[in-house]
Amino acid sequence: MRRHRFAVAAALISVGVLVAGCSSTNAASDKAVATQDNPWEVAGATTATGPSGQRPGVPPTDKKADNTDNGAVDTLAMNAVADIEEYWKTEYPKTFRGDFKPASKYISWSAKAPEAEAASFCFSSTYKLVNAAYCPLNHTIGWDRSVLLPLLIDKYKEMSVVMVLAHEYGHAIQAQADLLRGFTMDGLVKEQQADCLAGVFLRHVAEGNSKHFTLNTTDGLNGVLAASVAVRDRDPNDPNAIHGSAFERVSAVQMGYTEGAKTCKGIDKAEIEKRREGLPVTFEEGERDEQLPVDKETLTALAAQLGKSMPVKNAPKFDYTGVTRNCASTTTTEPASYCPASNTIGTDIPAMAKRAGAGASTKQEPLSAVVTGDYNAAAVFVSRYALAVQQDRKLSLTGADTAGLRTACLTGVLTTKLSEPNSDPRLSAGDLDEAVSGLLIDGLAASDVNGKVVPSGHQRLEAFRIGVLQDEQACLNQFK
Repeated sequence: MRRHRFAVAAALISVGVLVAGCSSTNAASDKAVATQDNPWEVAGATTATGPSGQRPGVPPTDKKADNTDNGAVDTLAMNAVADIEEYWKTEYPKTFRGDFKPASKYISWSAKAPEAEAASFCFSSTYKLVNAAYCPLNHTIGWDRSVLLPLLIDKYKEMSVVMVLAHEYGHAIQAQADLLRGFTMDGLVKEQQADCLAGVFLRHVAEGNSKHFTLNTTDGLNGVLAASVAVRDRDPNDPNAIHGSAFERVSAVQMGYTEGAKTCKGIDKAEIEKRREGLPVTFEEGERDEQLPVDKETLTALAAQLGKSMPVKNAPKFDYTGVTRNCASTTTTEPASYCPASNTIGTDIPAMAKRAGAGASTKQEPLSAVVTGDYNAAAVFVSRYALAVQQDRKLSLTGADTAGLRTACLTGVLTTKLSEPNSDPRLSAGDLDEAVSGLLIDGLAASDVNGKVVPSGHQRLEAFRIGVLQDEQACLNQFK
């Protein structure tokens, strides 16, 4: 009997034929490595507080897309592909065999255009096609300028468009470098490699070397990663699900950003399986639409399992009547809190249920990076237990970049333990994405005892990823 499961309710969001970030084929790392520095702050050249987006005063590229309307969106897109192309001209031969071949042309279209006026891309009509894609048949890259790119800009700012086009150019690199070799049709490998190659270019931008763009490591990268989360596989049981989960997409981008193009070459089926080791990747029977209620019974069972998964000498008390109040020298956090003075975890159950999406409209926004569900809420509860673990280990509970990130990391360790076969409750496919979404959007599961959170969503996600893929000791070594 599988009474206790955290499961995500599948909800496929579409806008026309929205499959952003796919390569078109129409034809009528290993464990995360902990480092002492923020892996996203490379070479001392990046900035957390500078601007992100198009550089003011820089003339636009003279390159033009076919079928362009010469508007602002196409100008942004062409500036992006011009910088991406210029980057790979220099960097391609350092890692890949043969000579770099720029895309043969770029094609812009409007998904709102009448059928009679629809452009052709990859030998197919773009009528109502809300997409951006690479066509291997004629080495072209195209995008919808009227729905997809404006939506990305509105929700995640200009650099999300650069991310999407860097991903598509990643497919172009992949094709000419023959990265897929014997497993050409493995869609997930294709997409993970392209995400990784996009991350390589994003590092180039973050270091200040892009002609038309800048990227900071706080809200700039947060927006880029949110766009990656938005275009994720929502139903892992779907045979056409090839982009990877939010956790996998963010991991692949990070691999390229921190480790370079050689790491992208190493992404194959075996490498992806190593990253997935022990984690639920598909729904079992009955799990797809099941959500555990966020109530006292569920949280009591979860608390008991946490105690088994990561024991402490002095077990915390649990108060389900509300968050802890009047805790000495500690600021109360919502919707769950930890008071070290009394060793108590307090939970506002109605607020937790609201975070999980209880009572929310079933209509979801297109391209949303918000993944609601029971584990979006439960991860915050788990993180407060992680604070109790740190108190037990006689570690400081204050400091966003120490205790906060250590909390995110330990929450990752506990998340993996909750996916083990004997765990009750036990995680299912989709729960990691719920945790990733929460960590990126508000970071409550990466906050210290006072609710302090580092502003960099990517730092919070990297700390969580280290925990998911490694163990408690890795967290303690990394975040001191």
